[in-house]
Amino acid sequence: MPKSLEEQKRRVIQNLVEAGVIKRKMVADALLKVPREEFIPEAYRDSAYVDSPIPIGYGQTTSAIHMVAWMCEAAELKPGDKVLEIGGGCGYMAAVYAEIVAPPESAVKGHVYTIEIIGELAKKAEENLKKLGYLDRVTVIHGDGSLGFPQAAPYDAIIVTAASPGAPKPLKEQLKIGGRLVIPIGSPYYIQELTVITRLSKDEYEERGLGGCVFVPLRGRHGWTRD
Repeated sequence: MPKSLEEQKRRVIQNLVEAGVIKRKMVADALLKVPREEFIPEAYRDSAYVDSPIPIGYGQTTSAIHMVAWMCEAAELKPGDKVLEIGGGCGYMAAVYAEIVAPPESAVKGHVYTIEIIGELAKKAEENLKKLGYLDRVTVIHGDGSLGFPQAAPYDAIIVTAASPGAPKPLKEQLKIGGRLVIPIGSPYYIQELTVITRLSKDEYEERGLGGCVFVPLRGRHGWTRD
C-alpha cells in the first residue's frame, strides 16, 4: 500500500535531518507543518513529497524540499525576522518561512513579504496562503522583485529563488546591518552558486558561496530579462 502524504513528508524531512541539510529543529518543524500538496497543481499532488522541483505553470517551478531547507538554514531565519522573498511562485516557500519567523505559539512575530513578477502566480499564491491561514504573516506583492520592496525595508533576510547575474544593489541596500541575502548567482539553465551576502555596515558586505544549485532565471530590471 502506498504511504500517505503525511508519512512521505515525515520520511523526506527525517532524511534531510540525517543528511545534515536540516540543522535546526525549527526548520524541520516548519516543513512538517506546511502542506506542500495544497500549493501545487492537482496533477502533482501525489508527488508532493518527492524531493524535486515541481512545475507550477508559466514556465516556473517550486523548489525541491532540500533546497527550501537549505535556503532557510542559509538565511539563518528565526522568530521575529522580517523576510523578503524574491520569486514567490505558488506561495509554498513563503509559508515555510512564516512558520519559522512567526510561529503561532511564539510571542515574537516576524513577517514575510513575497514578490512575484507573474501576475497570475501572485494571485494564486495569495489564494493558497489565504486558504491555509497565512495572510496574517505573509504579504504577497505582484511586481519586479529584483528591485526589492523598499516600503517594508530593512529586512533581516532576503531570499531570492531565481538565478541572478549578480547581487542586485537594491536588495543589498534593503538589508539591515547584520542581515543576510541568499541568492543563486550565475547563468540560467546552468549550475549557479548559492551565495550568502551579509551586510556588515552601511557600505561593507561579506560574501561566501555555499555550493552549486540550479534555478530558473531572475526576471526584472536587475535580472536576466528586463520585463
